[in-house]
Amino acid sequence: MLTARRLRIELAGRGKAEAGVVLVQEGGEIPPFCCLAAVADGFTGAVGQACLVLAGAVPTLLVGLGRAPDRAAVEAAGAVSVARLARFGRVRADLSGISVELAAGFALGAALRMPVGDFRTREDEEAPRIARLDVAVGDRAGWAVAWRRAEAVLEGVLLARRLVSLPGNFLNPVSFCNQIAKLEKLGLTLEVLTGKALRRAGLGGLMAVGQGSESPPALAVLRWKGTLDLKPVVFVGKGITFDTGGVSIKPAEGMWDMRADMAGSAACVGAMVALARRGSVAPAIAVLALAENAIGARSYRPGDVLWMHGGRSVEIIDTDAEGRLVLGDAISWAVERFAPRAVIDLATLTGAIVVALGHEYAGLFGNDAGLAAHVAAAGCSVGEGVWEMPIGDTHRDDLKSDIADLRQCVPGRGQPDACHAAAFLREFAGETKWAHLDIAGVEMWDDAEDAHPKGASGFGVRLLDALMALRFEDLEYP
Repeated sequence: MLTARRLRIELAGRGKAEAGVVLVQEGGEIPPFCCLAAVADGFTGAVGQACLVLAGAVPTLLVGLGRAPDRAAVEAAGAVSVARLARFGRVRADLSGISVELAAGFALGAALRMPVGDFRTREDEEAPRIARLDVAVGDRAGWAVAWRRAEAVLEGVLLARRLVSLPGNFLNPVSFCNQIAKLEKLGLTLEVLTGKALRRAGLGGLMAVGQGSESPPALAVLRWKGTLDLKPVVFVGKGITFDTGGVSIKPAEGMWDMRADMAGSAACVGAMVALARRGSVAPAIAVLALAENAIGARSYRPGDVLWMHGGRSVEIIDTDAEGRLVLGDAISWAVERFAPRAVIDLATLTGAIVVALGHEYAGLFGNDAGLAAHVAAAGCSVGEGVWEMPIGDTHRDDLKSDIADLRQCVPGRGQPDACHAAAFLREFAGETKWAHLDIAGVEMWDDAEDAHPKGASGFGVRLLDALMALRFEDLEYP
């Protein structure tokens, strides 16, 4: 079983903590017993600074908030606190000097800094002992409301991280559906299309990608009804539970990380959990295109022509550019089935976006400037940065095929290009407002740092939740 250490968040009460946290604004007051250590360490309260003081009754960590603390600063402070006080089992944080909303941000940052789960049967000697964070706040009733909102997001991110951390022999399209079926207890409903249902729906791309695997492909649909009498917002997730590259097989080096090729679907699931846990008023649907891109006697091949949803024919160039096929089907199907207010898809789609943006930003593409601006603003508000990328006329022209309506990617260009992939997907969104997030490069952290653990990031959960709150829970936006 995959195990993960959770951080228990409690209001400060009885019981003695093994270490303490004091938040300090830049230029603000420092506890007297910490002054000498702070001066010696050059601690001023700037954002990102931390100073461990051993002079008091228990070790105390001073954490800087900067001159004007905001949500990002306090979340970073929470993460730093867990990273620096990992060897202590129980920590007390004095948050009485900030609002309960910011205090909830501190606790959220701390909880998200805990290590992602793994399969080790013996406890890692370097793993943190910290298990409980006691928070002292000025408004206990207000804290309950603020923490309930933050905890909803926390649960969504942790579930997404857990799903991404499961290897291919634990997670396939069938077991993925079994995992998310448990979420119906939150008020979500699940519909799963497999076999003949996929064929009747015309999802030829999804079926082709998954037909080489013993585990059949599926289209999973999670729904949150909400209370507003409006069309839903649809999240579409790439859910390739393992990607060999198919006949266009990937190099062996790094292929083990392809268990994370379903991070887009995991983010969509996590966002639905967050919406359900906090009782969002806006209707939302997650459409998850689930398949294993395996090699077998029935695998699809370069040169094949597929009939996608909506009747388009597509010439296959590279079976390792499978993500756009399953997403194209899912986007087109969702547009026809739900006539949504908007579609936002998330996918670990191309290595090219990592070359362009590294591991700091996801690539943002779309067909509506207003939606793109809201997606970018939502990401910025929660620390999940995106960078808008172009879809030029030449990108679409490059996808012209001599034997089909379009070809899947451009031959002879090395790794499939992110802009061509977006141009391909745009064909299936039609006139519906659509945004595409290529999250390759931000779905995993290679190393632990003060700000985050090593492993799955859960990128996209917080962005989608913030996007719903920012735009789609407001009746002013159609």
